Amino acid sequence: MEISRRDFLKLSGAGISTAAAINFFPGEMVTATLGDTMLKNDGEETSKAVLYDAVKCIACRQCELACNQHNKLPGETTFTKINITEVEGDDSLSPVFSKHQCLHCLEPACAEICIVGALQKTPDGPVVYDGNKCIGCRYCMVACPFLVPTFDWDRPIPLIRKCTFCDDLLSVGSEPACVDVCPTSALKFSERDELIAEAKNRITTTPDKYVDHIYGEKENGGTSWLYLSPTPFEKLGFPVPGSEPVVVNVRHAMDAVLPASIAVAATMTGFYWLTRRRDKVNVKGKEKIRKK
Repeated sequence: MEISRRDFLKLSGAGISTAAAINFFPGEMVTATLGDTMLKNDGEETSKAVLYDAVKCIACRQCELACNQHNKLPGETTFTKINITEVEGDDSLSPVFSKHQCLHCLEPACAEICIVGALQKTPDGPVVYDGNKCIGCRYCMVACPFLVPTFDWDRPIPLIRKCTFCDDLLSVGSEPACVDVCPTSALKFSERDELIAEAKNRITTTPDKYVDHIYGEKENGGTSWLYLSPTPFEKLGFPVPGSEPVVVNVRHAMDAVLPASIAVAATMTGFYWLTRRRDKVNVKGKEKIRKK
């Protein structure tokens, strides 16, 4: 699909108009949605969670495949990824594996800042996303302390993409797809308080295997994904937020993000379409050469 300069300006103008309208009426929209987006800490320890043990992970990537298949993800889109980090040991470098996806915070900033309620925290643990409500403002991307949500540029009305915690499976009493296929039990699904107790027990009984830190127990007020690792998490590229949840002043955040989001949206959309058009021209040129 090619886009003319005129069409591009129309597309950018539509995005800017939408963002401007949101900024003009933020109070009304926030009042209507904010109360429904946040699940406070009451009873948080009874929610479901997943414990990932990097010591047990063998980087088979079965979790990635299961996630892609269950969510019917197109192309290179992925909700989870296994990273391999070479960590310096006593005599050599050793690979340490780490699984990355949405951590499903107990008090998610993304849900609090969402002005249309497209992101909501459920009592079971998942932070769910409704693409039918999303207007593509990308405030959630700015608010997330773990830099998780990504933006799908392939759609005229783009969508936010992130791990769903397999909310559909949890609702019928099943565990997430990635947990179900893990061959080494590096992933365990259970009640959050039970997983924290088990993680502490593993650290206590085998202190030579783990750093004394359960990532996600307190980070950003706690998350529904918990991690154990043989090396400090900052060496694996994990963000280091404080123990208090991100407190988002929605009105101020919207005022601050609006100018940047408009500029970034226009610029990135322009680069995206120009790059696609250039690539297609190159392909057509090669095809003509071959025919000659």
